[in-house]
Formats: sequence, structure tokens, C-alpha cells
Amino acid sequence: MMLEWLIEPFALGFQQRALLGGVLAGLMCAVVGTWLVLRGMSFFGDAFVHGVVPGIAAAVVLGISPAVGAAVAAAVMVAGIEIVSRQTRLTEDTAIGLLFVGMLALGVVIISSVNSYTGSLTTILFGDALGVTQQDLVQQAVLGVGVIVASVVMYRPFLALSFNRQKAELLGMRPARAHAVLLVLIAAAVIGSFQSVGTLLVFGLLVGPPATAALVVRTVPRMMAIAAALSVVSVWLGLLLSYHLGTAGSATMALVPIVAFFLTLTWTTVRAGWRTSPNQDTPGPVGQGAGAACESGAP
Repeated sequence: MMLEWLIEPFALGFQQRALLGGVLAGLMCAVVGTWLVLRGMSFFGDAFVHGVVPGIAAAVVLGISPAVGAAVAAAVMVAGIEIVSRQTRLTEDTAIGLLFVGMLALGVVIISSVNSYTGSLTTILFGDALGVTQQDLVQQAVLGVGVIVASVVMYRPFLALSFNRQKAELLGMRPARAHAVLLVLIAAAVIGSFQSVGTLLVFGLLVGPPATAALVVRTVPRMMAIAAALSVVSVWLGLLLSYHLGTAGSATMALVPIVAFFLTLTWTTVRAGWRTSPNQDTPGPVGQGAGAACESGAP
């Protein structure tokens, strides 16, 4: 009975494609999200995720590849942030917030010009996990391989950039180039994930698993590995629960890692309290282990 309960949601072809598509999206998001969390770029990542909406919407209206539209929108988003930050006295956060709202609103305006825009808008914003096709899987696999290879090649520059931009410059790591590559990887992860979880919900997979991993490990490779494992479990459990509870698959997949984070936070906080005695110094906040170890040069 229990085995049937676990297997039934993945018996059909479209259900298996939903699982595979979600796993590929989760792996990409785990790798890229690790660097977002380490760099403290969560707000930027959230804005960037929403910033590609008008590009995808325009691609749907024009009948071209959403990947092309998302890439163009990502470039516009980055350029806009740079222009506002350099040409005004406003902080980068303000520029990000302005473009966050503006790009999302523009995307809704564009897609609303289509007669049957409701279905297209829902797919773009919230994904359609059960509508993943073989072509989508191939595109995701290509993007996933590219993201992982780029992360391995750029590991040292990303690591240096995450903790000390000035030191990275002195070491010849070219932080500006590393930052640009990271933006490309974020765009690739979003493009490869929006069909499965949508642009609004992909942020859950980008930040949830890496943030959870940061609570329990002290090195970047382990953090990335645990984040990837959590992403896979989140996708599987999300689809399983959505099937039996009758909830939206994409939203449930995105919700699972957030719930996992707060459960882990509660557990680590309670455990730290148990281990602290009146004669010991008070430990620092949980979640600082990965950063401290990386700053000290731990592999």
C-alpha cells in the first residue's frame, strides 16, 4: 500500500517528465543559488528572476524561443541597474527595486495583449510542471551541464568574489568578469527552470536549499552537494504531495525547501542551546559556518 502511494504519482510519461524536469531545474538552482547565498545577493536574485518575465512574455507573443527573450531581458535588467547606480546617487538596492517592479509589470502588460493571456501568464509566472516536453528536457540538460561546468571552472574566482572583492582583484581573479559570468548562470538557471516551477517560484529553489545547507555545513563543496540533494528531494516530495493533496505541483515544489529551511533552523537553534553550558561562550548565529570556513580558505 505504501509503495503504491509513493509510485503512483510517477506512473505516466508526463509525470515522469515533470519529475525529471524538476530535478534538472533543482540541480541548476542549487549550484547557482549557493553563490547567491554566499554573496548575500538574495534580493538581487529575486529581482533578476522577475526581470526576465517581459522577455519570456514577448517571446510567447512573437512565437520565438523563451530562452532568447529571457536572455535579452536579463541583459536589459543588468544594464538598467548599472545605469541607475552610476548615473544617480541612489543605491543599488533602489535600482534593483525599481527594475524589479517595472520589469514584472511590463511582462504582465505584454502578455495581456494576447486574447488568451490568462493561461500563458499562469504558465510563465507559476510554471506547468506537468506540461514539460522532451524538448524542454533537452534544453534543461544542456543548460544544466553548462551551469555545472562553468561553476567548476570559475570556482576560485567565485569563491574569492564571494568574500572579498578587493582581495580577488589583487589576486588577479577579475571579479568584474566573475560577476558577469555569475549573472549569466543565474539567467541560465531561470531559463531552464521556468517551465517546471515558473519565474515567480524558481526563487524558492534558488535560495531555499543553499540557505538550508549553510545551516549545517562549513565548506562550499559540501554546501553545494547538500543543496543539490535537498533540491532533488524537494522536487520529488513536492510532486508527490501535490498529486495526493490536489495542489499545484510547481508551487508545492517551491514550498518544500522553504519549509525545510525553517525546520532545519529550528533544529540547529535547539541543538545549539542544548550544547551551550553556563561556562561556555555563547556561540554565533547559526548559518555562519560556511562563510567563516570559506573566508579562512577552507576547501
